[in-house]
Amino acid sequence: MSLLLAILAATLAGGLLSVCLAALVSVRLGERMSHQLLAFAAGVMLSAACLDILPEALEGFAGIAPEEPPGFHARQLFITLLAGILMFFGLERLALWRHAHPGGAHGHERQRDERARSVAPLILIGDAFHNFVDGVLIAAAFLTNPALGFATTAAIITHELPQEIGDFVILLSAGWSRPQALLANALSSLTAVLGGVLGYFFLQAAQFAIPYALTLAAASFIYIAVADLLPILHRQLEGRFACQAAWLLGGIAVIPGVAQALHLD
Repeated sequence: MSLLLAILAATLAGGLLSVCLAALVSVRLGERMSHQLLAFAAGVMLSAACLDILPEALEGFAGIAPEEPPGFHARQLFITLLAGILMFFGLERLALWRHAHPGGAHGHERQRDERARSVAPLILIGDAFHNFVDGVLIAAAFLTNPALGFATTAAIITHELPQEIGDFVILLSAGWSRPQALLANALSSLTAVLGGVLGYFFLQAAQFAIPYALTLAAASFIYIAVADLLPILHRQLEGRFACQAAWLLGGIAVIPGVAQALHLD
């Protein structure tokens, strides 16, 4: 039972700590940098999906079907990725349809505002998938060795911080207040606790679901970055392309940079 309590404490503290640190960093940077941080957030999301989450998901598909050829694993990943992108497209269209109000130019302007707000729940859904998987990974590490469990928790906190900063910035840009964004991200982080508990009791079944959950998380990040964040950057005519590109590339570089630093340790 003490091991279960350690898993609960690690997943709860890990999720909340990364969220609070991300909120602190975002507040310190201030609203004057919101446009630059939006480009940074897009870079982090694309980098996390393509350089971290999808490779890990592909390894997971290979692990649950080792007898199949590599092409089968890649096909399973891309089918799941395509289904996830279509799912998030449908969720966003549903949100737009529910909140859209016709009425000429004013109606179009309002619909554009609602489109920006519809990104927020997609962010939280994708983050929930990712946090759930983190909880399962923490449980697996603790079941192997408690010391490995604490090390894995520290690594996940460090790795998640840039992504949580990006999520927080996007929620603020969608019109959420700081307390609302903090509360929503904190609640989303609690799926790590669920993943930890399920991992403790049903690790084999949870492992089977890991690559699918990871791929859906990656699908949400790719869809949000490409369908919502990058078009916003295109509309920022007052900003310079070089500045946007620098922040975008900075966000992309963060994920492999953090991963490299963790490996060096």
